[in-house]
Amino acid sequence: MHFNSEAYVGIDIGRDWLEVACGQQRQTASYANTAKGIAQLVSDLSIQAPKRIVLEASGGFEQALFDQLQAAGLPAALVNPTRVRRFAAAIGQLAKTDRIDAQVLAHFARTVRPRVQETKTELEKRLKRRLGRRRQLVEMITAEKNRLNTADAEGRNDIRRHLAWLQQELSELDDQIDELAQTNPVYQQRIEHFDSTPGVGRVTATTLTVDVPELGSLNRQKIAALVGLAPFNRDSGKHRGKRRTFGGRNHVRSTLYMAALSATRCNPVIRNFYQRLLANGKEKKVALTACMRKLLVILNAMAREQKGWQNA
Repeated sequence: MHFNSEAYVGIDIGRDWLEVACGQQRQTASYANTAKGIAQLVSDLSIQAPKRIVLEASGGFEQALFDQLQAAGLPAALVNPTRVRRFAAAIGQLAKTDRIDAQVLAHFARTVRPRVQETKTELEKRLKRRLGRRRQLVEMITAEKNRLNTADAEGRNDIRRHLAWLQQELSELDDQIDELAQTNPVYQQRIEHFDSTPGVGRVTATTLTVDVPELGSLNRQKIAALVGLAPFNRDSGKHRGKRRTFGGRNHVRSTLYMAALSATRCNPVIRNFYQRLLANGKEKKVALTACMRKLLVILNAMAREQKGWQNA
């Protein structure tokens, strides 16, 4: 396939194959999703450098290609699949094949022109991988604890042995994450500032530092929207629907949920805010979401001012 400097490219990611569409061309090209196939695709794209290359987050199968595109200095944008499916529905494209998906992504690239992600350092990539693995371990620990309730005596012994091993792995992983973060003075300072906040632990501080690098550079409305904590109106005519939050970075939101839950007990600012909302008749879930947003806004201000917690 011929790529040119005016083209917008869409790449559909599969476990074994990469389907590539360029601009408004009906033809697509296939590359193996292997080191050799990725190298060939990046080389073909690098010759004349298209304006935008869009691919979806695909459960990790996209990561090798995305890393290589960034390393080659190509304008790659990794987008949420939900956005693309809604776009496809909006333009009347209901059929779905690898070839059609690639063409939709190329159309999406040309029409929406999503933001190109900045190239991450090797340290950022390693920390992201370690934090991702930590979330997996926590999920496995939770699942095993739940199985204890229904297991027989022999099964409970097996589960307890597995839990002990998982807990040891988690402890060692936490040490690795901390050691990695300490190698970057900027990360180290920000983590220390966040960690000084009642309710925010070391892991939460590291997750926010690595996964929300925008903290301190955006205003309160934009940072809340970025994470998925900004309530959006659902009004039509005279109808006034409930304001709801959606989108954003799910794993960051999950981390903030646990931090806010802890903060409602040990952080005087968040605790008073939470109790005031409940006294005003807010549901607990709504009040806790508001506390997550308030905690995020506080951390955003701390990052901007490069200061630790101050009980003001």
